[in-house]
Amino acid sequence: MKIGLCGTMSVGKTTLVNSLKELPKFKDFVFRTERSKYLRDLGIPLNTDSTLKGQTIFLAERSSELLQPNIITDRTILDVMAFTMNSKTIIQDEKIDFERYAKNLISEYDYIFYISPEGVNIEDNGVRETNSFYRTLIDTTIKHLMDKYSHKRKNLHEIQGSNKQRINQILNIVDF
Repeated sequence: MKIGLCGTMSVGKTTLVNSLKELPKFKDFVFRTERSKYLRDLGIPLNTDSTLKGQTIFLAERSSELLQPNIITDRTILDVMAFTMNSKTIIQDEKIDFERYAKNLISEYDYIFYISPEGVNIEDNGVRETNSFYRTLIDTTIKHLMDKYSHKRKNLHEIQGSNKQRINQILNIVDF
């Protein structure tokens, strides 16, 4: 089973993955969280400065996650596509080609849980972008991509509330 959490930055995806890791129901799962700081320290530009090469690395990470039989990850192909579409350094033709390729992987997820930024403050972890306009732009793009590729998604659900409420929503939806 492949479960991906998607949403703009600083909505609690990583916190949620780390909480799910503690539940006996998911004992046979692999858990992945993004490694932005590590990748930034390797010299890979992030956020608005991301490059085609950098986004390709992020896409490769998400793709490698989809090779796992049971995985819960705090990023999805949709997230990578949204950041690519909003990069200032990637030209439009490359964005179109990237989207055309990446969209083919969306249907690999058994469940995608979208987390809205509504009511969640941006936390500065020293790596993520803290510009609220950019955060909204990424969120809007993710929602647009979810609509555009709705035919490729099996199970997309919006979850909200506290971390505990989000966990309960996931447990009520995921069918083992």
